[in-house]
Amino acid sequence: MSLVDTNWLEKNLDKVKTVDCSWHMPQTKRDGFEEYQKLHIENAIFFDLDKNSKIDTNLPHMLTDIKSWEKIISSMGIRNEDQIIIYDNSDVISSCRCWYNFIYFGHNPSLVHVLDGGLKKWINEKKSTVNNLTKTISSDYIANEKKDLVKDKKQIDENITKNEFKVIDARSRERFEGKVPEPRKRLRSGSIKNSFCLPFSELINEDHTFISKEKILDKFKLIKLKINENIVFTCGSGVTASVLALAYSLIDIKYMPIIYDGSWSEYGNN
Repeated sequence: MSLVDTNWLEKNLDKVKTVDCSWHMPQTKRDGFEEYQKLHIENAIFFDLDKNSKIDTNLPHMLTDIKSWEKIISSMGIRNEDQIIIYDNSDVISSCRCWYNFIYFGHNPSLVHVLDGGLKKWINEKKSTVNNLTKTISSDYIANEKKDLVKDKKQIDENITKNEFKVIDARSRERFEGKVPEPRKRLRSGSIKNSFCLPFSELINEDHTFISKEKILDKFKLIKLKINENIVFTCGSGVTASVLALAYSLIDIKYMPIIYDGSWSEYGNN
């Protein structure tokens, strides 16, 4: 149950903690928090993907340390037993990255969900929105870091010869094949050796909902991937990799998301 629909959330708003994790690619010149201030789902708490990430690195929104995560989530008033619904208003479905972060830091996966279709679908259905900042009461959140759910560059390099897991890249085929320049400066074009390409956009409908489970399975079959294989997802900076991870969790309910956190921002750095 990685996804919930808009009707379900509307009926259960007072029973869950709702999180707005809208983040946009730099070239869009959009600001997620500014947009949140103008319009969001009632009681939603804003999660800033950049500010709530590792600070002592030049890589974008890397996982922070466990103590910082506990402080961040406690300040949002979220408790360990809370059911969390995350949404976004982003073309890169950034809510999935927040979903991954919560699971990485030990929140019960059965209590962490993404709103299928996000704010775009919510608004199109003329459901209620507000513009007031949500007040929170600090909690005492305790994290339990799952370090096996992340890979670093050394592990990715070693796997090229060991072949212990398959690396699936969520970027566009043009970027994967090095036919277009990367949106971030100082990055070479191309991809990780022996990795496979499955653009996240192929798994998302025009209304920002995920395609059906049957179609998701077909997409993974096209890259000759079998259910229950060891999989690591990558992309430009770890955001759309999480979209693929969530999509895969819909067809393999036992799957725990594993991300190469540095992704191409690290691997393609000249």
